[in-house]
Amino acid sequence: MDNNEKFEYTYSAKQQAELENIRKKYLPQEETKMERLRRLDKSAERSGTIISIIVGVIGTLIMGFGMCLCLEWSQFIAGVIIGIAGMVILGLAYPIFKFVTKKQREKIAPEILRLTEEIERENFSGK
Repeated sequence: MDNNEKFEYTYSAKQQAELENIRKKYLPQEETKMERLRRLDKSAERSGTIISIIVGVIGTLIMGFGMCLCLEWSQFIAGVIIGIAGMVILGLAYPIFKFVTKKQREKIAPEILRLTEEIERENFSGK
């Protein structure tokens, strides 16, 4: 080998890690059992939250309309009745959340229990 010919190799762990992170973004994502368990758990409350927010907003708008009747249009009796109806609807938001969340949890319970058992078995066996 000639003295003029040199073999140079540079290795950068930082650069290699960055390349690997970028590569992972473009590979098809595989959901682990733990990620699926977390996603299912979050989905149990999502429906209840959305429905209760909608009910709460409707109740608030109705209550606000009742206040508007009282304060702006001098319709005191009608305003109080409509305002109280809005408060009742607003008060139903949390019980609706609890009810819908309970039903969702009952619906996904078998899958959650199956996944937790699988994860526990894998952790216990040392995999």
